[in-house]
Amino acid sequence: MQANIAPRTRDTLQVGDTGSFTKTITEANISQFADASGDCNPLHLDDNYAARTRFGRRIAHGVLSAGLISAALGNELPGLGTIFVELHVRFLKPVYIGDTVTANVMVSEILNPQRVYLLVACVNQCGQDLAIGHALVVPPRETRLLTKSDCLFPA
Repeated sequence: MQANIAPRTRDTLQVGDTGSFTKTITEANISQFADASGDCNPLHLDDNYAARTRFGRRIAHGVLSAGLISAALGNELPGLGTIFVELHVRFLKPVYIGDTVTANVMVSEILNPQRVYLLVACVNQCGQDLAIGHALVVPPRETRLLTKSDCLFPA
């Protein structure tokens, strides 16, 4: 988790505000995502199968990268309490096991206090664009900084 800026509310959000979330993608992340989503495409799970594809090895689910965009929006900008309404994304390059992916978000237009457009992008550790697009969110009326306890799951 990162905290580059204080989270924003409907009253404090401005065009040009930015935020990000960074995560290194692990084999466990891919397996858990396959289990949670039901997407068991061998391109993500089978080394032998993936080796024979144009990627040459296993890749992460594209929507796993989109989940990092969700984390940037919900954890940092606008922040906790944000309602994610819409996402349009184009996947440009694959994400491989071990890649460190940063999801960047930037406020591009405030339609009204309850509808905000953001440009979104994911880049890898080499600065290569992996995914680009835009999102529509409802920013929170009130928010606070994310704490470690916010990410703990009940037993």
